[in-house]
Amino acid sequence: MTDTPMNETPTRDTIARRTVLVATGATAATLAVGAAAPGTSTAPTADTAPVAAAAVCTLTKEMTEGPYYLDGQYVRADITEGKTGFPLKLALTVVDDDTCATISNALVEIWHCDALGEYSGYVGNNGHNEPDSGTFLRGGVLTNAGGVANITTVYPGWYRGRCVHIHVKVHVGVTLTSDGSFTGGTELHTGQLFFDETVTAKVGALSPYSANTVTRTTLAQDGIYDDGGAASGLLTLTALGSSPSAGYSGTLTLGVER
Repeated sequence: MTDTPMNETPTRDTIARRTVLVATGATAATLAVGAAAPGTSTAPTADTAPVAAAAVCTLTKEMTEGPYYLDGQYVRADITEGKTGFPLKLALTVVDDDTCATISNALVEIWHCDALGEYSGYVGNNGHNEPDSGTFLRGGVLTNAGGVANITTVYPGWYRGRCVHIHVKVHVGVTLTSDGSFTGGTELHTGQLFFDETVTAKVGALSPYSANTVTRTTLAQDGIYDDGGAASGLLTLTALGSSPSAGYSGTLTLGVER
């Protein structure tokens, strides 16, 4: 099975649940005065700072789950399992879309492909042979008292027909199990996280990503990403060093309808 745009047909018209991006600080100022370029940050000016002091909620859409979800993954802050790739430190904040209040103890679950575009449990679908644990680059963590889920992974690669992305789900009311997984609860959000093209191009030119033999689909070519910026899951990326190999931090605030 290959993962093409046909496999991940957007279902935005049939998804009733809403999600929001809550923008504060510089992002709120940017929304107040006009859209910034995707993946960039804009510092507030004296004129926009009062607006930035208050949370600005912008409705956004859920995205398709895609074909590679596996139930029962581990609750853990580091999902790398030794996979090679450039470090990615995610800080994802979950808030209530009605009140903009942060939500603690929500499980933020992510899964994505490795540098060669292979998903655990489905290795070989992107044309590369490697060991398959069935669990690498899968898992999640409960949000802390501030509503933030901190997850360590690696910058994703790409596979046939899709731009670079990470799948994400938000659950509440889950029960942690003795084997390190979770059960029950209510799923509030299914979406995807996206990456700035300038950063991805730099990453993709270097090993191990350059060994991926599949032609990379860009954000503009992708059939799922709708060019909605942060409101559609575009992460704010910050370099952790002077070279792409040092990795990046990625932040985004997601709101869910409870």
